[in-house]
Amino acid sequence: MPSVCFYFQVHQPRRVKKYRLFDIGRDADYFNDDSEANTNNGKIIRKVSEKCYLPANRLMLELLARHPEFKITYSLSGVLLDQLEEYAPEVLLSFQELVATGRVELLNETYYHSLAYLYSPTEFRRQVREHRKKLIDLFRYEPESFRHTELVYNNALAKEVEDLGYRAILAEGADHILGWRSANFLYQPKGAPKLRLLLKNYKLSDDIAFRFSSREWREWPLDAAKFATWLGAINGAGELVNLFMDYETFGEHQWADTGIFDFLRALPTELLKHPDNDFVTVGEAARRFAPRDEIDAPDFYSWADTERDLSAWLGNPMQQDAARRLYALEKPVLRTRDERLIGSWRRLGTSDHLYYMCTKWWQDGDVHKYFSPYASPYEAFISYMNALHDLELRVNAKLTEHV
Repeated sequence: MPSVCFYFQVHQPRRVKKYRLFDIGRDADYFNDDSEANTNNGKIIRKVSEKCYLPANRLMLELLARHPEFKITYSLSGVLLDQLEEYAPEVLLSFQELVATGRVELLNETYYHSLAYLYSPTEFRRQVREHRKKLIDLFRYEPESFRHTELVYNNALAKEVEDLGYRAILAEGADHILGWRSANFLYQPKGAPKLRLLLKNYKLSDDIAFRFSSREWREWPLDAAKFATWLGAINGAGELVNLFMDYETFGEHQWADTGIFDFLRALPTELLKHPDNDFVTVGEAARRFAPRDEIDAPDFYSWADTERDLSAWLGNPMQQDAARRLYALEKPVLRTRDERLIGSWRRLGTSDHLYYMCTKWWQDGDVHKYFSPYASPYEAFISYMNALHDLELRVNAKLTEHV
């Protein structure tokens, strides 16, 4: 039986409010609007905390206490941690309790859940350092492994992460990258011989994250015993099963009444019925297993949508123009040395803002609409660009003061 690596992405953006044209020049607070419950970030954090973070963390603590073999890996974005400190400190405390068990690994990432590496590797490194400091400050934890925003990955990024001193990195186990190989082994990135690469088993991960409650799925209902048999079937054909998903799977995307918490509560017991079964964190997997092959990923790819590319964020002219305008502002905004302006610019770099502008249809479009607080991608674009234009004016005014 292969070792199981549970990794959960925990992230909530600061959503841009419905920022109107006549707000430009008048309102420098782009992210909060207490008058609209569906767009207020504090209300969203508290809702997700009640539905997901608090019950899921209680359950994880229960499982860690019951099963000494159980282990978990999380990535907690900096923008999420900021909002937990502000709106839900009890959730932050529960994550600190999890880390204190010694069987929870935290991954380093960009503080703002950004795509900065695509436009400015220098800004990417700044955000990685800022996130690392946040983990040390809040958890007294020094990360050894890395995950990039939405598992966006290629060879050059892997080399950058290796140069920063990390042991392991995560990526999607995409068919076009793997070819004949299996995601159920450890790999080495091309050009980064010291780094280890863990690839998501997307079928088994998505069985939980997306298909669990679908009555149209031929495997519904899914219980822990059945899922354990699927993992057992990999025995002899793999060493490592990487179950990577959003933490909001538990209680938010899959509501409690679907049985998702009961499934998770029973799963370690079912898996550990076989004496050879165990759990590993990302760093432990990188140390325990030898890489089976080299993975060559010259082009960027991700874990999003059916294409597994960057089209979820940069697939249409609106998204491309928004990203171009944002990163064109990097040098001017940093020259202001104004922490509020720089902070607003970096929060506008959170990848979710581009995701909300996606105009895909069919199945992927449904997923994008579920996550978006806007009535349409065009409304998301208008609010964002209005806010960005206001920021540009404030940056220019600040620089003019120094002339």
